[in-house]
Amino acid sequence: MRVAVFGTQDFEREFLLRANAKSHHELVFHKESLHEGTAAMASGFPAICTFLNDRLDRATLQRLARGGTRLVALRSAGYNNVDLGAASEFEITVMRVPAYAPSAIAEHAVALMLTLNRHIHKAYNRVREGNFDLNNLVGFNMSGKTVGIIGTGKIGASLARIMKGFGCDLLGYDVYHQPACIEMGLQYTDLPSLLAKSDIVSIHCPLTPETRHLINGQTINLMKPGSMLINTARGAIVDANAVIDALKKNDRLTYFGMDVYEEEDRLFFSDRSSTIIEDDVFERLTTFPNVVITGHQAFLTREALTEIAEITLGNISDFEARNPKTDNIVRVRIASGNS
Repeated sequence: MRVAVFGTQDFEREFLLRANAKSHHELVFHKESLHEGTAAMASGFPAICTFLNDRLDRATLQRLARGGTRLVALRSAGYNNVDLGAASEFEITVMRVPAYAPSAIAEHAVALMLTLNRHIHKAYNRVREGNFDLNNLVGFNMSGKTVGIIGTGKIGASLARIMKGFGCDLLGYDVYHQPACIEMGLQYTDLPSLLAKSDIVSIHCPLTPETRHLINGQTINLMKPGSMLINTARGAIVDANAVIDALKKNDRLTYFGMDVYEEEDRLFFSDRSSTIIEDDVFERLTTFPNVVITGHQAFLTREALTEIAEITLGNISDFEARNPKTDNIVRVRIASGNS
């Protein structure tokens, strides 16, 4: 099957080609992101493959349908960038990678925690300048602290296992109570209680209308004084303006680590070092010494990239054989257990 691959990153091309050695599809790579203006590049392709910052809104999907596209194969678990109602109307099947190397995201969340806690980012810069002063680098022991996990699907459960190894107490907030998490000693509670009792809060739920700005000014005010917030799920779950206000007050939220950002599609996955970044909210976040930002790289391990490529190419092959895996098809109002 001919497949137009949009938003192709250099780091993923080799993994896609390796996975395609088994599938033998005709892959045509485009560095350009998919949106209404670039949809014409998919004309004549029955399948397209998209990444996180591709915009699959109604106008784009309509152009794809007119060009003969019948399958959108997402190289991600999340699908908040897809108008599922329009896809259904235009008879375009949307398939995703529902789960891949959940430990990759969980481990990155821990990396953010440790960086903020032990001021690794500050210490690194000091030593490079020959400054070995230890003042203002005091951290805290992770052991004995309470970690609240919002969303205990595969990624959240993986984080729970890691934090249990650190000797942390575990709290969880999720509609579904994961038996494996309960066996580890995680106690499920409501969101206000989790925020009030947790020293560290880590977000691992999907972005839905219900979770958009779940962390906002009101919920941040419920957090334990001196607490840490980590977001490796989806940017819009956190109200960045509310985080800025809280960090300036420094009475509840003391540390913030983020790998995702609500407006990241205009920033991430490209080199903008020679341009002026006009996102004032993002730029304000970069000025805080107690904020660590990475550019949506939590998934970026060899193991995760291998799984993403293999499942994505497998989805295309299954669709071509008219036998797509039901669990990998995204439908309107489908629930996601992975972020």
